[in-house]
Amino acid sequence: MNTAELKVNVINQITLLKEDYLVEEIKRLLDFELAQGVFKLSSKQKERIAEAKQEFKKGKIFSEKTANKQIDEWLKK
Repeated sequence: MNTAELKVNVINQITLLKEDYLVEEIKRLLDFELAQGVFKLSSKQKERIAEAKQEFKKGKIFSEKTANKQIDEWLKK
């Protein structure tokens, strides 16, 4: 399926949706992807990024395997 066919397929599927929240989520995703401006972070987001950088510098990191295991355990709760 080429890109044009895929787009038509997606449009047709969207028109069949009955759940408003799904249409709203699709719009949010499209708005984000098509945004031309600069993404601005909140002060809390900037603060958390700075904390994460410090954690990384101190070696406080997990392997992908360990992180996935912790996520799986968390999701089971």
